[in-house]
Order: sequence, then structure tokens, then C-alpha cells
Amino acid sequence: MPEVADQLARLESVIAGLGPLAVAVSGGVDSMTLASVAHRVAPRATALAPMMIHAVSPAVPAAARALIEEHGRAEGWHLRFLDAGEQNDAAYRANPFNRCYFCKSNLYAAMRGATDRLLASGTNLDDLSDHRPGLIAAREHDVVHPFVTARIDKAAIRAITRHLGFTRFAELPAQPCLASRVETGIAIDPRDLAFIDRTERAVRARLGTGETVRVRVRRDGVHLEIARGLDPAQRAALTALLVERCAEENRLFAGIAPYRTGSAFVSEAAQ
Repeated sequence: MPEVADQLARLESVIAGLGPLAVAVSGGVDSMTLASVAHRVAPRATALAPMMIHAVSPAVPAAARALIEEHGRAEGWHLRFLDAGEQNDAAYRANPFNRCYFCKSNLYAAMRGATDRLLASGTNLDDLSDHRPGLIAAREHDVVHPFVTARIDKAAIRAITRHLGFTRFAELPAQPCLASRVETGIAIDPRDLAFIDRTERAVRARLGTGETVRVRVRRDGVHLEIARGLDPAQRAALTALLVERCAEENRLFAGIAPYRTGSAFVSEAAQ
């Protein structure tokens, strides 16, 4: 696969030219791939070896930390966990249209407090056309984006990951933070985030771990979004599951719908 080899070579060249890095690792395919390539490029057991930093937060799915720990051990990462402290930020908890800015500001500030290395994120070319307030925070904290510099998009990241044999996370569905499931303007509450995480895991246990699933908390209740079609039996079983889960926490289940990217987001203009 010459194209993948060329893309990987570009990425390795970019990383090698940056010096010692601290890579923000969320547990998604982008940051996992960046961290894995950075670890393999830099000389081991030297001051140039990258540091991987994972922010422990109620907004991060429990499975993400487990994946990071397992893969980090297998690869021999220099791995550090920290609390980014976004839950203590009233601006973040208010969940405005630019919530991601406050989340990333707290993350990068915490990373800067932990290291003087150059901070790196898994942002890729596709992200530049999205609503990404976190990119403003990244710019303010001088965070670098090696995938962007190497002109690599999401499809190329997955191709590189498969090429390197990282089958555990090569086909992970997109998995933004759990706070993205909460409708803009509804305050971020760790209890809601824990409910979302538990319920999504229960749904994936029925459908398969690779399924794109979103449990959305909106003003009219809890919505379940699934990327693929469901047969009547599956729909009935998932409806029963969600009704039960919601009843346990005095929540209203509002129904099942097709997955839509960012459907819990309310733009500034609409507020």
C-alpha cells in the first residue's frame, strides 16, 4: 500500500521534527494512532521519548481509559493520568454552544502544568471543517496538530492504524466526549454523563461494540440514536431496555431515531 506508506512517512517526518512531545490521548482512534506513531518514531528511554497524557473525567467513557492502559502497557508508553478540572469550571458546566472551548482550555492548561514539552493533539484535516471551538483553545496554548501538518484526514488515519496492525482501535467508531450528548444549554452533570456511558455500553452489548450509538439527553427526554437500521425485534428490545434504564433514574424515554452527527448541539444563532 504505497499511499499509506507515504502518509505514514510524512507523519513520522513531522513528528520527528517537533522534538519532545506531550500527546493528549482521549482513547479515540485519532489520538491513539498519533501517540502510537510518536512512540515508535522517538528514541526510546531518552529525553525525546513522548509523554502520553490522558485526562480522567466524567465526560470520558470508561472503556477509553481501559483501552489506553492496555495499549500503553503493551507499547511501553510513558503514560500519565491527570484531572483536567473542567468540572470545576462554571463556564464549562453551563454547556454553552462553545463548551468545547472551556473543556480544551482546562485540558491544555492542566497538561502545561504537568510538563514543559510541546503539546500535541490528534486533530486531523476533517476536523478543520467542523464546529470545533476547542481549536481556539489549542491555538491559545500553542498546541500542534501533526496530522494536519502531514495533510492526513480521518480515512488516512484508519488506514495507517490498520497498516501498523493496531486492530484493537483501528475500526473504533467516532466517540466524542460524553458531554457532547447533552443538549446545548442543559448544565453538564456527572450523573447524566454516567447514565449516558452506562446506557450506551448496554446498547452496544446488544448490538456489537463497533456500532455507532448515542444516548442524547435533551429537554424533552432521553433519545437513543443508532447509525444502522433495526429490525422490529431489535427495536422492541432496545425500547424496553431504554424504558427500564430511564425509569430507574426517573427519566423520560423519548424514542429511537437514526444517528445524526452533533444532533444535541444548538448553535449560537439558534439560542
